[in-house]
Amino acid sequence: MIKISPSILSADILKLEEEVRSLDLNGADYIHIDIMDGHYVPNITFGPNIVKSLRKVTSKILDVHLMIKPVKQYINEFVEAGSDIITFHPEADDNPEEIIKMISDAEIKAGIAIHPDVNIADIDHLFSKVQQIIVMTVTPGFGGQKFMHEQVQKIKDLDEIRKNNNYNYEIAVDGGVNNENAKICKDNGADVLAVGSYLLSQNQNNYNEIINSLR
Repeated sequence: MIKISPSILSADILKLEEEVRSLDLNGADYIHIDIMDGHYVPNITFGPNIVKSLRKVTSKILDVHLMIKPVKQYINEFVEAGSDIITFHPEADDNPEEIIKMISDAEIKAGIAIHPDVNIADIDHLFSKVQQIIVMTVTPGFGGQKFMHEQVQKIKDLDEIRKNNNYNYEIAVDGGVNNENAKICKDNGADVLAVGSYLLSQNQNNYNEIINSLR
C-alpha cells in the first residue's frame, strides 16, 4: 500500500503541533518537512529546531527534504534533530556522494530529490546508494502549485531502473498531489506521496478520509 507523507509546508504554523498530532492519529505514514534556506529556492521555511520539536510529538517517520545550498555543513544538525530520512538535491552540492555517505553513516535513510529540470541520466550513478528518490512534480520553493504531468515519466523510468538493477529505493512524489493524480503516480511506480495543500487545507476531521482516499 502506498504511503502518505503530509507536508507541513501547507500546515497552519500556529497550530503545527496540533496538526501533526492529528495527522499522526489519522493515518499518516510519514511527516514531510520541507527545509528551504532562500538560496537553493527563493523561500525560507524551517530549520533543524522544527525537526527536533516535531520529534517530541510524533513517532511517525520524519521525512526531511533539504532544499538548501550548501548542504554538507547542515547535515549533522538535521541528523541530531531526529530525522529518519534526509533527502537533498544533488546539484546543490559539489560532492553528493559524500553527503549520501554522511547520512548513511549516521544510520539514517539517505535520499535525493529530482528537480523538474534535472535529467535522470545525469544522476543515475547515485541510485544504488540511496533509499529514497523524490520526483518533484512542481518547481521547488512554494506550496499550492499545480502538478506537472510531464514528470510522471520520471516515476515510470525510476521504477523500471529499480526493477532492472534490483535497487531498493522508494519513489516519492512531491508537488501538487491530489485525488486526481494520486492513482497515476501509484500506477507508474510511486511508493510515497507527499501531500500538501490538498490535505492540509481541509478540516482535521476529514484527514482520515482524505488520506485513505489517496491510497
